[in-house]
Amino acid sequence: MRAVTTLSVVVLASAGIGHSVMASLDADIARVDPFKDMKNRPAPGHGMNVLLVGTDGRDKITEKERRRYRLGGAPCHCTDTIMIVHISPDRERATVVSLPRDSYAEVPPHVDETTGRTHSAHPIKLNAAYAEGGPQLTVRTVEAMTHLKIDHYLEVDFITFMRTVDVLGGVRICTPQPLKDSYTGLDLSSGTHRLNGGQALQYVRARHVDGASDLGRMKRQQRFLAALIERVSSSGVLLNPIRFRDVTRAVLGSVRADTGFGTDELLDLGRAMRNFSPSSSEFTTVPIGQIAYPVKGIGSTLKWDQAKSDQLFQSLRDDKPLAPPAPKRPAGPVPVTVEVAPEQIRVQVENGTGTAGLARRMDAALAAAGFATNHQPVTGARHDVRRTVISYDPRWDRSARSLAAALPGSEVRAVKGMGPVLRVTTGADFKGPANVRKVRAEDPAPQGEAAVIRGDETVC
Repeated sequence: MRAVTTLSVVVLASAGIGHSVMASLDADIARVDPFKDMKNRPAPGHGMNVLLVGTDGRDKITEKERRRYRLGGAPCHCTDTIMIVHISPDRERATVVSLPRDSYAEVPPHVDETTGRTHSAHPIKLNAAYAEGGPQLTVRTVEAMTHLKIDHYLEVDFITFMRTVDVLGGVRICTPQPLKDSYTGLDLSSGTHRLNGGQALQYVRARHVDGASDLGRMKRQQRFLAALIERVSSSGVLLNPIRFRDVTRAVLGSVRADTGFGTDELLDLGRAMRNFSPSSSEFTTVPIGQIAYPVKGIGSTLKWDQAKSDQLFQSLRDDKPLAPPAPKRPAGPVPVTVEVAPEQIRVQVENGTGTAGLARRMDAALAAAGFATNHQPVTGARHDVRRTVISYDPRWDRSARSLAAALPGSEVRAVKGMGPVLRVTTGADFKGPANVRKVRAEDPAPQGEAAVIRGDETVC
C-alpha cells in the first residue's frame, strides 16, 4: 500500500506543471534497474503494467512515531505489499490486482543479494523474493507467475506513505464496523473518519481486526487507495502549483523507480489521465485456490487458483475490464457497505420523546432504507431521550453495527436476552428521513474468486 501512493504522482502531473518543475522533482527519485539482463520475458500486452511494492523500511521515522503507531521492531527488508496496476492504452481506466505476500511462488535461479550465493529455482513466499534478490528477482518472479510483462517498477516505504497522506490533509474512510488491532494500534469506531498519515498506515497494515488476516488487509488497502484517488482528484491539488509541488515532493522523497520511468513518462501519463477518478478504477485480489497450503521449510502459504488466475491475467493482457459496466447510479449519497443486509435485520421502533408521530417517521424511514421494521411503532417509557439509542442482544452484534451505520451518531447499547429484534428508541436528534443513511451488504464473491469492486463503490 505504501507503493500505491505513487499513483498520486501520475494524477498530480495532470495539473499541467511545467517540464522544468517535474525535471527538478525527478532528481529526487532513487533509481534501480529491475530489468537488467532479463531474458525470455513475456510478450507485451495492451496497456501498461506497473509493479508497485511497499517495503517495511522505517529508517527515517522518529521514535515518537514508532511508539505512537506501533512501528517498532527490525524490518525484514521484504515487500510488505505487492500490487500490479494495469493502465489501459487510452489512460481512462486502471485495474489494481493485489498479490498476497504469502503467495506460494517458485523463484527462478538467481544470486542472493545478501549472501552472494547462487541459488537454483526453489519455492518461496512471494514477499521473500525481494530479500533474496531485490527488485529484479521480485519482477522476474511476478512475471513468471502471471505471464504479464512488467513495464515499470515503483517502490515506496512507510515514511513516504505517511508524509503523502499528511500533505494531502488526510484521507477519509468509512467502516461499517469498529476496527481494533492491538498489533498496529488501530482503534476506529464504526462510521466515517479522516485519517492522518500515521493512522492511515495503521489502517492499511492491520491484519488482526478479523479472521481474514492478509486477505482482509488487502481489501482495506484497496478501499484506501480508492479513497486516496478521490482525495487527490477532488481536493484542488491538481489546480494549485504549490500544493502540487509539496505533495509530489512528499511522494518522491523516498521512492525508488526503474530508470525508464522519468519526467516525460510522468507528464505524458498525467496529462492523459486528467479526468481520472475513483469510477475509472477497479480493484481485485488474485483468486486463491487453497488458503493454507503447507510447504516444507516455508510454512503455510496461499496457493493461487491457477485456472482463474490465468483468466484474470489474460484479461489484463487483452485490456478487458474485470467489472461489468457501472449501472447508472441514482442521485444521492453512495450507500455504506455493512456486514448484514438491512432486509435481514428486524427492528422495533419506539418514541423516546414527547413529539407525536416521531417513531412512525423513524419506522417509515428505516423501512424505506430496506430494514425489516414491524410497522408498529410504540411509545417508550421515557420521553426525554436526546440521542437515538439502538438496543440489541449481543448475539446480534453484527446486525447492530449494520443498523448503527444507517443511523450515524446514535448510541448503541447491548442488552442480554433481547433476542433477534433490535430496538430503536427515537431521540430528539432525529429530524426525519434525511438522518437515515442508505446501507447495503457487500456482494460475496463466487467460491474461489475475489470480488471486483469499482473505486466509486468504496468511497464515503
